[in-house]
Amino acid sequence: MKIHEYQAKELLRGYGIPVPDGGVARTGAEAFEIARNLGGKAVVKAQIQAGGRGKGGGVKLVENPGEAERVADGLIGTPLITHQTGPEGKTVNQVLVEGTLAIERELYLGMVVDRASEGIAVMASTEGGVEIEKVAEEDPGKILKEYAAPGLGLMPYQARKLAYSLGLTGQTASEAASFISKLYRLFVDMDCSLVEVNPLVVTRDQTVIALDAKINFDDNALSRHPELADLRDLSEEEPREIEASQYGLSYIKLDGSVGCMVNGAGLAMATMDIIKLAGGEPANFLDVGGGAKEEAVTSALGIILSDENVKAVLVNIFGGIVRCDIVAQGIVNAAKNLNIQVPVVVRLEGTNADEGLRLIEGSGMNFITAKGLKDAAERVVAAAGSGEV
Repeated sequence: MKIHEYQAKELLRGYGIPVPDGGVARTGAEAFEIARNLGGKAVVKAQIQAGGRGKGGGVKLVENPGEAERVADGLIGTPLITHQTGPEGKTVNQVLVEGTLAIERELYLGMVVDRASEGIAVMASTEGGVEIEKVAEEDPGKILKEYAAPGLGLMPYQARKLAYSLGLTGQTASEAASFISKLYRLFVDMDCSLVEVNPLVVTRDQTVIALDAKINFDDNALSRHPELADLRDLSEEEPREIEASQYGLSYIKLDGSVGCMVNGAGLAMATMDIIKLAGGEPANFLDVGGGAKEEAVTSALGIILSDENVKAVLVNIFGGIVRCDIVAQGIVNAAKNLNIQVPVVVRLEGTNADEGLRLIEGSGMNFITAKGLKDAAERVVAAAGSGEV
């Protein structure tokens, strides 16, 4: 789960981590009042869950409250397009208005779950304020890393080591080490999957402040944090992904034309790979799970078909815990209720596969059955190209 910058900064503030003074505004009039309380000069930042807001025109320096109001009115209610939003952009529903700072240096600080070390990787760089992925690709030596081991956590000497490696000294280094330690505690306490402060700034009076903040939470741990439910902004999420989550389905929308309904994340990824190998592009990742019931299967197919970009659907089920005949019955029922207008290729293997295929073939509907994954991929890509049901 992702949250907005202003929400992330509230969490940082709760851990004693310095952030700029400011407030969130949902109207131009509110932006005027916040800027006035900050002394007039301020920064107005569009709040969408995507990077590149500054390059997209979503971050503006204003000289007075009136200008803050005009900028906010121009942003709120309009789509902001960045390199992460796609050409359609994301609608700005609120802006963050913050006071300006006398910045001396911009640094980078981030934390992610690292599977290789089975711990948390803490990353820092002197290249703050830019795309860290580009820095990692072009000059990986500028990415400093420390690993927090399970059971031990991030040790004080590791936080100090990162601070000194960033070229900080004296009290500023001590403040930075404290900042890093507090941010790590937030990461662990809140079951985060990513925390990023970019830029982490050092002001002219040598204060360390989070000028920007990004926090993602582990969806699997949200049950432990009911207080986070109010932070979720459904308007920022793909509607089909929200609907899928209500049925316990794992769905991610993609940009292709071949819809995929598969049981098991590994098989789903392999299915997408082989569709691409056959010359097609997957329209989604959808894992109905190992114990999918008929209702979930019916709902999954409905969600896939609601995507107007889908020109054909591949149902690829390996029966283990889930029975192929249950999946087949769900497909048939969905076809009856949804008036399917695109080709559907079905590949069933495993538990009750023969029974499932008999249900599919005896349904009286024009399904395409396939033997083997390669055959299924080739058939669905051809069907998506021809559009024939």
